[in-house]
Amino acid sequence: MQQQQHFTPQQALPKAKHFCAYQERCHSEVKDKLYGFGLTTKEVEEIISKLIEDNYLNEERFAIAYAGGHFRVKHWGRVKIKYELKKRQVSAYCIKKALAVIDEEAYITTLTRLATLKLKTLTSEKNSFIKKKKLQDHLLMKGYENDLVREIVNTPA
Repeated sequence: MQQQQHFTPQQALPKAKHFCAYQERCHSEVKDKLYGFGLTTKEVEEIISKLIEDNYLNEERFAIAYAGGHFRVKHWGRVKIKYELKKRQVSAYCIKKALAVIDEEAYITTLTRLATLKLKTLTSEKNSFIKKKKLQDHLLMKGYENDLVREIVNTPA
């Protein structure tokens, strides 16, 4: 088992700055890291405040980067992105702002492309109902909205 590191707030601040500068972080990730350094709640809150003040930590910037990246790279839908951001304790305001950044046209294009790619893997499935169900499940699992998925699945190929 790994030994917990103990740092003073003066030692922890530069480490936290480096942690935040390396990539965008949410508040909960940074808090977990600081608690891992053996700091008290008061010390953690002071360091978080300092990081926000110095613009190392910005929840809105994190949410926008997270949503954009996971949409472009992993092709996640809004439902899954929203769920993951909530899990990271990002505020509803920041989540809404981040989801608004995703281009609607690119979103529909990506959903259509995912459906096309999945259909190519289902060529051996003869039963059209099972094929549609598998396609629908795949797209829902990727985090796309139910009504958009239904529309894509029920569009004749």
